[in-house]
Amino acid sequence: MWTEENNKLYRKFSFKDFSEAFAFMTRVAILSEKADHHPTWTNTWSTVEIWLSTHDAGNMVTNKDKSLASKIDELI
Repeated sequence: MWTEENNKLYRKFSFKDFSEAFAFMTRVAILSEKADHHPTWTNTWSTVEIWLSTHDAGNMVTNKDKSLASKIDELI
């Protein structure tokens, strides 16, 4: 579930292992490129954390972020 914190949408994803986490990140990267909207994220072994905000809107949460978050959720 996404939460809004400090003007960003945030979600933590956990996977079985690093390979699954990396495969997820690859799918998110493809979505992000298509949307021309790129996340801030980290990956530590089987965990991926994603933060979404719109830089052009002063680093605020916009419909672009909500749309990308929804598309990311469809990957799970």
